[in-house]
Amino acid sequence: MFEGEPTTTALMLTAAGLLLILSVLFSRPSERIGIPVVLVFLLIGLLVGSYIPEHFVDFELAFRVGTVGLVLILFDGGLNTPFRQVRQYLAPASILATLAVVGTALVVATAAWLLGLGWMEALLLGAIVSSTDAAAVFSSLRGSGVQLRRRVGATLELESGLNDPMAVILTLTLTSQLLGTEAFSLLPFLGDVALQLVIGVGLGLAIGWVGTQLLTRIRVPAAGLYPALTLALALLAFGLPTIFMGSGFLAVYVAALMLGNQRLPYRSGILRVHDAMAWLAQITMFLVLGLLAVPELLAAAGWRGLVLALVLAIIARPLMVLLCLLPFGYSSRESAFISWVGLRGAVPILLATFPVLAGVPNANELFHLVFFVVVVNAIIPGATIRWAVRLFGVERAGEQRPTPVLEINAIDSLPVQIISFRLDPAAMVTGNRAGVLPLPEGADILLLVRDHLALPVKPETVLEPGDHVHVMVRPENKRAVELMFGLREED
Repeated sequence: MFEGEPTTTALMLTAAGLLLILSVLFSRPSERIGIPVVLVFLLIGLLVGSYIPEHFVDFELAFRVGTVGLVLILFDGGLNTPFRQVRQYLAPASILATLAVVGTALVVATAAWLLGLGWMEALLLGAIVSSTDAAAVFSSLRGSGVQLRRRVGATLELESGLNDPMAVILTLTLTSQLLGTEAFSLLPFLGDVALQLVIGVGLGLAIGWVGTQLLTRIRVPAAGLYPALTLALALLAFGLPTIFMGSGFLAVYVAALMLGNQRLPYRSGILRVHDAMAWLAQITMFLVLGLLAVPELLAAAGWRGLVLALVLAIIARPLMVLLCLLPFGYSSRESAFISWVGLRGAVPILLATFPVLAGVPNANELFHLVFFVVVVNAIIPGATIRWAVRLFGVERAGEQRPTPVLEINAIDSLPVQIISFRLDPAAMVTGNRAGVLPLPEGADILLLVRDHLALPVKPETVLEPGDHVHVMVRPENKRAVELMFGLREED
């Protein structure tokens, strides 16, 4: 091995490039056999980590990389969440993100205590694995190819974006307790939780509003600078609230929600860039966290990790979800599916690095126990999403809306957008000529795709069942066009 630069940097970049290529190439086979793709990234990191020298293992670097990765993933999730979902399902998702997290932590902690852990260590373990993981949930749901009922899918995604702050607060508080730096008191703890959430929401809204003003009022010389600006807003949304003792992760999600529901210039380009960054963040953070694990310590944690993973998936999570969603009228099947698909991923492993960095006794063993729980949890529920959809009957009827083959990219914010439909035989427009359709003012059919062929639309063109139709429409007329072209109202 050569020493000095640029050789050392070249070797590191070569290794990173090869790991990224392996991760991307293995993503497709993992999807076919039903294993969540994020787990593949984690296992590749574990495999590589078993062959590298111990002094390359850096928990502090992994914590920072994981934090940045989670910020990018939450920001991307917020950008793609419509306000309509937030308004309708914020209440149940918020209860799941708070009370269900605390309840899950207590149930898992009780099981860990019965398995021989000290009570405070058991509580810390429960807190670490109590929240679902945004990266695992987003990628598994969107990669599974199933169409969930609106409130089931929206509740799952909202919960995974909102519940990290509670797990972070619980983990930091219990870590302090184990170090003996401060005595536990319930009322100050609840006040600290409320303060972090309020600061996170408040600064998230403020940064989202400022970002909207910047994006809509300031003209930049190149389209590529808009994603750079939104990336800066994502980093700012985490940094500022955290400095002021608020929840940075919650602020990131809230700021992204505000931005994603505005008419932004170069919107499709911004979303595409953040989608790519979120995937890169997922790959990187799972690879880095996988490098931290030691196979021998994982094997030692095996039987307890398996038991705790089963308690989490079969007892703790289902019980808390059922109790928390009961007042909101969710059926037992919907609650069962939401509980089953509450996947764990990089967030618990990331949180498990904090006790190690803080110097908590036996924190390294606790880290490997959490790692084992996450892997088992990802394999069992994560690999059975399609099966669970059929078992619990939560799939939305109708075919999936096709991916648009047309889109508008412009630096200026335009008053139109393109939406796409796959025509149902019962749709109002099916069987009619394009020239006689009563389209709203400003709306027009731009392209028709039939039998994998792109066809120009003329007044005499007859729309047939199964056609993919791409329509330009003003936002205020979108609902009327959706009714005409047969878009089903989600359950």
